[in-house]
Amino acid sequence: MQPLAGGPASAQGAPSAKTVGAANYGVGIARCAFIDRTRSTPNFDTTPPSVLSRFRTLVTEIRYPTDGATPGTAQSALAPAARIGGFPMIVFAHGYDVTPDIYGPLLDAWVRAGFVVAAPFFPDEQQRVVTAQHGVNTEDDMWNEPADLAFVTRQLLAASATSSPHCRIAHGLIRPSQLALVGHSDGATVVGMLSFARGRDPYGVSYQRLRAGLDFRATIILSGQQDGVDPYLPLKPDPALLVVQSAADQCNPASKAIELYRSIRQRQKWFLELRSAHHLPPFDGVDVAAFDVVARTSIRFLRIALEGAKPTVGLLAYANTDPAIASMYQGPNAPSDPAPTGVVSCGLN
Repeated sequence: MQPLAGGPASAQGAPSAKTVGAANYGVGIARCAFIDRTRSTPNFDTTPPSVLSRFRTLVTEIRYPTDGATPGTAQSALAPAARIGGFPMIVFAHGYDVTPDIYGPLLDAWVRAGFVVAAPFFPDEQQRVVTAQHGVNTEDDMWNEPADLAFVTRQLLAASATSSPHCRIAHGLIRPSQLALVGHSDGATVVGMLSFARGRDPYGVSYQRLRAGLDFRATIILSGQQDGVDPYLPLKPDPALLVVQSAADQCNPASKAIELYRSIRQRQKWFLELRSAHHLPPFDGVDVAAFDVVARTSIRFLRIALEGAKPTVGLLAYANTDPAIASMYQGPNAPSDPAPTGVVSCGLN
């Protein structure tokens, strides 16, 4: 999807805490840098693209539960809350021409509910780099990003298992058997590729091999679509799937998300249809009503998929409290394809 320019989420105004339920944890925030020396970063400012860097440097923002943060804020230099075996971890993929910070309200809602969130800044799709390459379309780098997500996940799991001087905050933080992938827009497409695509990345590595040994049990696709090249089929083990899409999204047409949902033939899948929200506001907190549904439904989904919470009916109840805002579909059921609007708008909010 095309650019969603904008600044940090805090500039947008976070929704009130009551929209996502009682806060159990404060939010700590730290950054670790991981360097993949086996792959390069393209420079799209040349034709054809040249090499911007022989490496892929993945600065990763880690939001984690803490007992010491001021309610409603994310704070650095705080110790993580103690939990034997660590916390479940969500690996989050941001959209085009933004950073993970713009999704701060949603990421923080997950942390307050007891999840670690790791969000890498993609080398060619983050806002600063897009600007540095004079605004050229750098979206083709998303073919490299499934491997970025897998690499960052492995680095964090290693840092959690054995104290690392490169990422001390991660030591003992993560429960490796409870991992989820979540992405928005381009990031959602990347997450879908890593979770379900039967194909290979630009280095000839299959997506199935990229995720081998990583216990991803849940995938959430926020306003995403298939990559248009590979078939999307369940892999073993099948991660539970939640697709969130607005019928009124003028950037990622709802028909694209519905097509992705229908192509993945598995039992554990749900589709949350938002009625009238735009592309970003349900996820950055600007559309408070839609954000409320997304936050509470995604938290319930993650608890079911990662922690074995029951009953499944509870997930439908979380999503269907206000049919004017959203409706939930389960299993083979899916929304009807909406009529195309002919309008394309990916601007911020």
